[in-house]
Amino acid sequence: MSSTESPDTRAVLPVPPAGRGSRVGAGETVRSVTLPGLTMSVRSRTGTRPGLPPALYVHGLGGSSQNWSALMPLLADRVEGEALDLPGFGDSPPPDDGNYTVSGQARAVIRYLDAQGRGPVHLIGNSMGGAVTTRVAAVRPDLVRTLTLISPALPELRVQLSAVPTGLLAVPGVCRLFSHLTRDWTPERRTREVLALCYGDPARVTPDGFTAAAEEYARRLELPYFWEVMQRSARGIVDAYTLGGQHGLWRQAERVLAPTLLVYGGRDRLISFRMARRAAAAFRGSRLLTLPDAGHVAMMEYPEAVARAFRELLDDDATADAGRS
Repeated sequence: MSSTESPDTRAVLPVPPAGRGSRVGAGETVRSVTLPGLTMSVRSRTGTRPGLPPALYVHGLGGSSQNWSALMPLLADRVEGEALDLPGFGDSPPPDDGNYTVSGQARAVIRYLDAQGRGPVHLIGNSMGGAVTTRVAAVRPDLVRTLTLISPALPELRVQLSAVPTGLLAVPGVCRLFSHLTRDWTPERRTREVLALCYGDPARVTPDGFTAAAEEYARRLELPYFWEVMQRSARGIVDAYTLGGQHGLWRQAERVLAPTLLVYGGRDRLISFRMARRAAAAFRGSRLLTLPDAGHVAMMEYPEAVARAFRELLDDDATADAGRS
């Protein structure tokens, strides 16, 4: 790991206060998994029949396992789905070592898979979670059956102007300043701003979905470590972008052996649509799904389209397995 990704391990963030957790949808269960120095909340959806292969979903910056609640039921006849709340996000408390680098989050995913004995899994990541799962697939190919990346946060030479404010969260003091400047914003206004940034068309969000998102935002703002986690995680992404050599994310993308599905949205304001071509060239034998009207969270905006592409990936992987046997 480059020194640019070394965390300040002396800073240990507080545990979350007692209170209500995030919403649990119909057919979902949520449990807490504790490992040395690390506790993670895991959202599960049981498959429709026994013996299905496992899948693990990994969210992006500021997200949570709830980001997968629209996609998971569409794939319940093909996989046993679990979605993590990465350390410091959702219902997971901060890690003891305060490490929010991409490598640190990847180690958390690997530790979870090793402890649960769930590998190899169908690994699915969005945004920051796409960078994390790329690293997992590169360094632990034994844990990954297929890899699906939705708007993965891989390094860009020319970042979109609309993505600059998110990147600025990595600058010390900016999160505190933004928190101060927006202290009078209602959860509803904050939610509208987030949806405008992440969705190709925020009007696709139902009234119930908007209400749930606003309630979740209000809940997270009560956490004493919310802005600290956002700042450190944003810094972890920026640091990962600057890494070169074998630790660089593009170099690691070239090392991925698992069949890979790439999903990009034409209206993504955080990850440029033009990165789709470079990603398709970097991940060997990958397939590419482009959704012209989608934004940054295609699995929430167009879950049916993402589910169809994932099913095709699984079908082709099964055919290739049969051909090898």
